[in-house]
This record gives sequence, C-alpha cells and structure tokens, in this order.
Amino acid sequence: MAEPVRGVLRARAPLRVSFAGGGTDVQPFPRREGGAVLSATISQYAFSTLRPRTDGRISVESHDYGYSIGFGVDDDIEYDGRLDLPKAAISRIMGFEHAMPTQGFDLFLRTNAPPGSGLGSSSAVVVATIGLVAAHCGIDLTPYEVAELAYRLERDDLGIPGGSQDQYAAAFGGFNFMEFAGDDVIVSPLRVREATVHELEHNMLLAYTGRTRVSDHIIEDQRSRYETGHVDAVAGLRAQRDLAIEMRTALLKGEVDTLGRLLGQAWQEKQKMSERISTPLIDDAIEAALAKGALGGKVTGAGGGGHMIFICEFEKRHLVAEELIRLGLSVTEFTFTQHGVTTWRGQA
Repeated sequence: MAEPVRGVLRARAPLRVSFAGGGTDVQPFPRREGGAVLSATISQYAFSTLRPRTDGRISVESHDYGYSIGFGVDDDIEYDGRLDLPKAAISRIMGFEHAMPTQGFDLFLRTNAPPGSGLGSSSAVVVATIGLVAAHCGIDLTPYEVAELAYRLERDDLGIPGGSQDQYAAAFGGFNFMEFAGDDVIVSPLRVREATVHELEHNMLLAYTGRTRVSDHIIEDQRSRYETGHVDAVAGLRAQRDLAIEMRTALLKGEVDTLGRLLGQAWQEKQKMSERISTPLIDDAIEAALAKGALGGKVTGAGGGGHMIFICEFEKRHLVAEELIRLGLSVTEFTFTQHGVTTWRGQA
C-alpha cells in the first residue's frame, strides 16, 4: 500500500490510435479464437484534477459533458447515466480493503477529444480517474491492475459493450502489440526505432469527421454477426488479427510504406465486420485521400464517425490534408507518446 496523497493531485492518460485488430478484443472472439491489436498512444489526453475537501462530499465536474454531480462519501452511488464511469471508479477505489478514508474531494475531468471520437477517450477518462483516486487513497496499482479495473468497470459493472484495448493503451502508453486469449490480456511494448517514429509522425494525419458516434450499436452488430457465423464478419475479424501481426513486423522493421498499404487493407477488412462501420463521408474521405497520395487510411475507432488516420507520402501529405478539409473534416498533425497514465502533485 502506498502513502495517501492528500494535496491537489493531477493525472493524465493518453488517447490512442489503432492500426489494426480492433474488434478482435471484443468477446466472444478472444475467448473462441484469440485476438490481437496493434496500437499507439498519441499526445492527446484525458486530464483530471482532484482537490480534497473536508465536508464529506464528492463532486465530479466534466468539461466535456458540461455538467457536474455530487454525493456524500458514505452515500450509495446511483448509476443514472450521468457520469457513471467516474462514479464507478470512485466507488471501486474507495471500497478497496486497504484504501485510506477520504473526507471528500472535487474531481474535474477534461479530454482533448470528445466522447465518441474513436480515440479511446472514455476509457482514458476512467484510467485517469482510477490513477488519481487511487493515489489519493494510498492505493498503489500496476498498469495491468489499472487497465483490468477500468475494463471491469466498463464491461461488467456498467454493462457497456466493447473491448479491452483502450484501457490497456491508456494505462501502458507507447506502441503496443496486445494479445487477447480467453479473459487474459498480454501487452508487449514495442521497441520502435526513433527514426521510424519520426517518419510516422511526418507521414501521418489525424482527421476528425465532425461526427461522434455511439459505438454500442456497431459493436453489438459486429458481435451478433460473428456469433451467428456471418461469413464476412468472421473473415473480417480473423483478417484484422492477422494484419495486426503483419503490421507489427513492418513497424519494427521501419517499413512505413508497407505499414501504410497494410493500413488500407485493415480498413477493407474492418468494413466486413458490420455494415454500420462506414458512412458516405468516410467512404469519400478514403477515396479522396488515396487519390491525392495517401498510402492507406482507416477509421481508428468502432466506426460510424469519429477520427480517421492516414499514412501518406510526406511530399503529398499537404495535398491529402487539403482534400480532407475540402470535404469538411478537421485535420491535425500529431506526435506519439511513450508514457501511460501519469499522476503528480499539483499546486493549490
């Protein structure tokens, strides 16, 4: 057990982009066939601040949702759809056997990307909250423990459909190859050459469709199609897993062009998993980007909206960006980060 930290605390957990394998981390596929995901965290974050108080009250304010909730430290928490994820994280941590008691606190949450953006922001918020409240209560958790707790909160406690890659990405940070077998998750951090990281940052674009999406329906459709043996859905999931393995090899070898072409293949296979994954805008963006010099592109979340990533020839990246902007997308450059959830003492 760690010493409790009673002053002002801050935490951040990184968002992520997924290159391939998304969907193979959603049960029952990992239990039946085993899944694999290749992802990397980027310099966009879920931020949180905790300020202790002494009146036995807890407040949670979300900048993203634009409202706050409050309850007593001894109250039974009501899950009513209003900031249920941070409420569940607070309840679980405070219920640990060795958790030091708290007299209350104010929790402020903000992310660089809105919920439903396809960058794992919701799970990053949970991971940041767990790290923050655990430090406040004197609980020392490993990245695996943080990620597993976040996953259980989302999938078991609150019944939110989805996989487990986002929680582990936010907890560990960096380039990771994740394997899902049964209920086990094995995270293998990748030692990607610095030159390869720089080349990717120079050649990649992150584009926001301007439309958030509710991934639950897409995930449930994907799961239903797999469980009923839909040929395309089964083939798409298996191909996603195999492409994650192939892309890991290309990444470690520094073959950015190969990675770009495989990214395009991953998008083609991903669309087989559910008819709801793509939209006319996404289809237009992919077609236009390829015509202007992108090597490949795909949606980086469940689909239906959110963010897209593209790997381009550097000399043509600006042309791809201009075309995507013309279609109404917001385009940004980004850098990768090697650090997962981080907690530190703030100034009062």
